Amino acid sequence: MIKKKYLLEGKTKKIYSTDNPDEIIIHYKDSITSLNGLKKELLQDKGILNNEITTLIFKFLKDYGVKNHFIRKINNREQLCYKVDMIPLEFVVRNIVAGSMSRRLDINEGITIDNPIIEIFYKNDGLKDPWLNYHHAVFLNLISYEELNKVNRIVSNINNILKKYFLDKNIILVDFKIEFGKNKKNKILLSDEISPDTCRLWDKKTMKKLDKDRFRNEFNDKEEVIDTYMEILKRLNAG
Repeated sequence: MIKKKYLLEGKTKKIYSTDNPDEIIIHYKDSITSLNGLKKELLQDKGILNNEITTLIFKFLKDYGVKNHFIRKINNREQLCYKVDMIPLEFVVRNIVAGSMSRRLDINEGITIDNPIIEIFYKNDGLKDPWLNYHHAVFLNLISYEELNKVNRIVSNINNILKKYFLDKNIILVDFKIEFGKNKKNKILLSDEISPDTCRLWDKKTMKKLDKDRFRNEFNDKEEVIDTYMEILKRLNAG
């Protein structure tokens, strides 16, 4: 495997081609953003932490039959992954009321949702990633109804797996965002990352926030945010 051409760069990652046209290298940066990129900082070693956390979670999900783009970790900042065409939708699963749902609907944070809610958002920076319903998504030719039904089943399965996975480590999975892509055979694969950047994670005993909300809403202390991410990795590695 040879790292070749730089392909593109997002808010928190860079993508490179390899000598295999079906594989790419994902490089995790130290940047952290919120408010659609209006608030951003560099946090030393954040990319290393999210690379390791995503590696652990994607390997765990693969062991449970969830097909994803992850192949292997190359080094402390990079992963080898299958090349996919990303579906420009974010799927957000809500188990407990928090964040934008709390603000939009004027509901207090912390209320448990008996039947987890799946929302979709259009990945479009120019439009500030608007919320869509399924009919919008199909009308915009972003996905088909058949694919939406399949993705919904995958998302629900991932939620069931991860809720138990985190709870075993005294962490409550409040909500999370995931993305999907299609490989060369047009198979839908879980893609991107799963980390404290894309999940809301609360300590089971204290309800302390162990995720990017520490950066979004509460703290500008960089060390405090990094310590939070390190705590997640420590618990995941504890078995």
